[in-house]
Amino acid sequence: MPVAHIVYVHPEPRSFVAALRDTVRDNLAAQGWEVTLSDLHACGFDPVVRASDFPVRQDPDYLNYALEQRHAVAANQLAPDIRREMEAVLRADLLVLVFPIFWFSVPALLKGWIDRVFLSGVFYGGKRIYAQGGMAGKRALVVASLGGREHMFGPGALHGELDGMLRPLLQGTLGYCGFEVLQPFFAYHVPYLEADQRSAILARLAGELACLPSRPALPMPDLTRYDEVFRPRMP
Repeated sequence: MPVAHIVYVHPEPRSFVAALRDTVRDNLAAQGWEVTLSDLHACGFDPVVRASDFPVRQDPDYLNYALEQRHAVAANQLAPDIRREMEAVLRADLLVLVFPIFWFSVPALLKGWIDRVFLSGVFYGGKRIYAQGGMAGKRALVVASLGGREHMFGPGALHGELDGMLRPLLQGTLGYCGFEVLQPFFAYHVPYLEADQRSAILARLAGELACLPSRPALPMPDLTRYDEVFRPRMP
């Protein structure tokens, strides 16, 4: 049975983002997926990187967070909340991030989850990036809500393209770690919609989840076009 892990971020349990989460969970479960969930607000996940994340330090005098991550993995000394979240992602074939877009980006809680859970040496490291990253063979899907209208986003639109706006997440995080990043799902203008309009968005999401195996993926850098230190190869 394939496993999907949902990471959900919203402070209001009755939010429309919660309805997006439930739609993802219920439809994937109906398709035969085992679905697990991290509700970062409900579990009180701490998004702040701290020296105390590492009970045993490689260098007690100077904190290099990425190097201490590698040491903690090798020494089996991860903080319990980091280990729990990391293992959930590693077990999953599909990672689904469900969140509202804040200020052209992800909520701080989700960014902090990534900072603490996407461990150097496990998710990425050295030349283990993109197709060679630690999450190669897994897929990732972003399901996000926002207040803007659909016509405000896209080539030549007021705010530009959403995929470009979220490039730090889609490419710089998920793609960089090796995930096949599926085309995101966006719910527009949500705070200002009537109930029937919100229901139509949920129905559209359910329909797109039914076609998940054929959902297109975003293009990522082709490592064969770069040399051993990632300089572009000559044509």
